[in-house]
Amino acid sequence: MKPMLELVDVYRTYQIGESTVQALRGVSVTIERGEFVAIMGASGSGKSSLLQILGLLDNPDKGDSLIFGKNVNTLSEDDQAGVRNNVAGFVFQQFHLLKRMSILENVRLPHIYSGLKGDFHQEAIERLRQVGLEERVDHTPNQLSGGEQQRVAIARALIRDPLIIFADEPTGNLDSKNSAEIMKIFKALHEQGKTVIMVTHENDIAAYAGRVITMKDGLIISDERKAGFKPSEASSGEAGFELHDSKVSLWQDGRFSGFMAQAFQSILANKMRSFLSVLGILVGVASVIAMMALGEGAKAAMQEQLKSMGSNMLSIRGGSAKIRGAAQGAGAVARFTAVDVTDISSLHTLVKNAAGVVNGSARIVYGNKNWSSTLTGVGFDYGTMRAAIPVLGRWFTPEEMQKREKSAIIGVTVVKELFGNSNPLGKTIKINRINFKVIGIAPPKGFSGPQDEDDVVIIPVTTAMYRVLGKDYFSGIFVEVASPTLIEQAKTAVSQQIRKRHRLKADDDSFNIRDMTEIQKMLTSTTQTMSLLLGSIAAISLLVGGIGIMNIMLVSVTERTREIGLRKAIGARKKDIMMQFLVESVGLTISGGFIGVLAGVGISLLLSLFAGWAVKTSLISVLLATTFSAVIGMFFGLWPARKAAELKPLEALRYE
Repeated sequence: MKPMLELVDVYRTYQIGESTVQALRGVSVTIERGEFVAIMGASGSGKSSLLQILGLLDNPDKGDSLIFGKNVNTLSEDDQAGVRNNVAGFVFQQFHLLKRMSILENVRLPHIYSGLKGDFHQEAIERLRQVGLEERVDHTPNQLSGGEQQRVAIARALIRDPLIIFADEPTGNLDSKNSAEIMKIFKALHEQGKTVIMVTHENDIAAYAGRVITMKDGLIISDERKAGFKPSEASSGEAGFELHDSKVSLWQDGRFSGFMAQAFQSILANKMRSFLSVLGILVGVASVIAMMALGEGAKAAMQEQLKSMGSNMLSIRGGSAKIRGAAQGAGAVARFTAVDVTDISSLHTLVKNAAGVVNGSARIVYGNKNWSSTLTGVGFDYGTMRAAIPVLGRWFTPEEMQKREKSAIIGVTVVKELFGNSNPLGKTIKINRINFKVIGIAPPKGFSGPQDEDDVVIIPVTTAMYRVLGKDYFSGIFVEVASPTLIEQAKTAVSQQIRKRHRLKADDDSFNIRDMTEIQKMLTSTTQTMSLLLGSIAAISLLVGGIGIMNIMLVSVTERTREIGLRKAIGARKKDIMMQFLVESVGLTISGGFIGVLAGVGISLLLSLFAGWAVKTSLISVLLATTFSAVIGMFFGLWPARKAAELKPLEALRYE
């Protein structure tokens, strides 16, 4: 039968500063199953190095380390971690209990890395009962004495039912009474069939063992077995020596859920630091939500304003086109009449509606109040084309148009100036000294540049031309195109129709046609640019928050170096450590992102309520900000996670 553990001509050298220390110099030793071995020697003799290589916490520079005849020295770091999780249980002089966890959670910690599903609550309670602490399962390590903490460490070492217990100075920090109690536990474990390998410098502790190996200057100088002390009976075979498959997916076993619980436990253990860590993400996400809500609100307000301009609209005016007030030609002004409107309306495949308008100024009087406003004479179809149907009252009838009735629709600014809070419908006003009856209030449209679109009086075009302004031609014609895709064709057809009707040359610029969709595109482009700019500025704060998360995670890795060493000692592999820190980083950023979403929505509502700004919170902005915060947590948490994963278990455990 092959020996359980075997070292063959093992060397181990450490570099400490500029000094080279030869911890082991050609050591060979064999340990059978069921033995109770004590390794003794003065400080610096190499006894701890021997234990660490036997327990796969360290690898020799030269020589072979075998378990049941298999050379584990050639295994990868992750595979060695799997062996430690399945075969070995470790008890350390410093206990290495995680202070933020209860002792029950400390005991079942090795099971997170076993790949087995379940909470193992009962198994942990049973192990605590085995060491006499079943009544204190909810206590934290800080609530226990040194002896009780060491018993918790022993229970943790037993949770995976290992073949071998490795104990490094298990009584070094205990008084004589607690030391005796701990050694009674080790003796009982040995009698149950466990192989116990213990490092100690005390003869009375070594007396519990059946075999004492003494070391000096990196060499074994004596290896004595006590007379009459027999190895405990252990089950035959090599059961328990199984390599945990490092390629198994985290999602297929119970590890990821364990990492989630551990990560949030760590976050909640340092509430203030965690809050300060996520503050940057919180502000960034809230800014993104609020800025995008402002952008969307501005876009929605712009769209409402564009609706008032009419959709698929062409505006035809007499005279040459102007750019920034400068005339682009010097042709004569074309005079449009009802015949032009009829001709344009006859283009049925391209044109949906056409209406002539006349513009002028008006002096309006009601009672002892008067007001100067813009007068617009419109055709019957103008109301639907330009979204001008009154919110209160009615639109003109065809009969009113034909009879040149003195009916008026006034804007909300005129209502405010002349009527205040009273109802103007049915009242008589004077427009340029002519009595008109108010039949409606035009829908509010706000400002278009410096012009108040609500400071207007609308009357039938026939009334305006022949009774008020004395014109026999239109100021312009509005044309509603049948479809947005036909706008260019309609512009060409309308232009040809007007030139034919007025016998104009191809290069004659006595009229111009403006495409309203160009204005819409320009305004839409402007609002999109503003939204993008606001979102980009807010995203910068997210990046700053991500850098803050990275700094905190780096500090956390440094603070928890010993904890990382412990986790690796009990079976955590590189990707386990990396995933755990990544989950913690992403958990921080998502938490900050969630609070940021609430804050962003709240800020948007406050801006709308108190500042009167148009805001519109979209689901896309919420999802975008939350997803971006998670990506930032993963990106900026990657480096600290990798740094943690690369730590060697022995170096991490020794970190001061």
